[in-house]
Amino acid sequence: MTDQVKVLLVDDEEAITSSLAPYLESCEFEVRVAVDGIAALAAAASWRPTIIVCDVLMPRLDGRGMLRELRQQDDWTPVILLTTVDASTERSAALDEGADDYLNKPFDPAELVSRIRAVLRRSVVGAPPLSAATRLIAGELSFDRSSRRVMLAGREVALTPRALLLLEYLMGRPGELHSRDQLLATLWGFDFPASTRAVDHRVAELRRVLGDDAGRPRFIETVQSLGYRFVAKVSRG
Repeated sequence: MTDQVKVLLVDDEEAITSSLAPYLESCEFEVRVAVDGIAALAAAASWRPTIIVCDVLMPRLDGRGMLRELRQQDDWTPVILLTTVDASTERSAALDEGADDYLNKPFDPAELVSRIRAVLRRSVVGAPPLSAATRLIAGELSFDRSSRRVMLAGREVALTPRALLLLEYLMGRPGELHSRDQLLATLWGFDFPASTRAVDHRVAELRRVLGDDAGRPRFIETVQSLGYRFVAKVSRG
């Protein structure tokens, strides 16, 4: 099968790769395993995977180091980082360095498969992902990721750190539907003492600050009982 998706799974924990690799294969992916970032770079060069799923904390060369090296080589193979670090700064840094997505450990393997397929749907072969762009633009809304500033119709708007991270995540994945549970786990972390209402509150903050009408959304749409999606067309600045 020549068009089979090739997944490079990078993790130094054999207990994870020994169960996760067969699961990914059962989902009709071709899978190879690397034990650290150095082995992953070698496999990426020789095997040319469709996507890389990589742990962050590893010996020799960690996941973020591997990602930085790939991007410095102008290699834009999609990368999903797996992390146990429950901090918004870690997640923001992952995006800054060119990750396409990130997933907190522990995770449901089915969620990883869903993320892989979502990343591949929005990826353009050989091109940087929107999530790695320095500046995201949606009409009169712009997000400068290097300065962490949001402008609306030429005026800077103030957002809380969590709302800023949520806007960055949604703008980097336009048109994708995200459940409240997914957003909570991804942006807040599994151990964060909050319910999905925390997501709703931050969406409400974004709508209030951006002047977005939930009934006729320009930016963030509520999909009843399912979650949220960013509906405006997004380009890189």
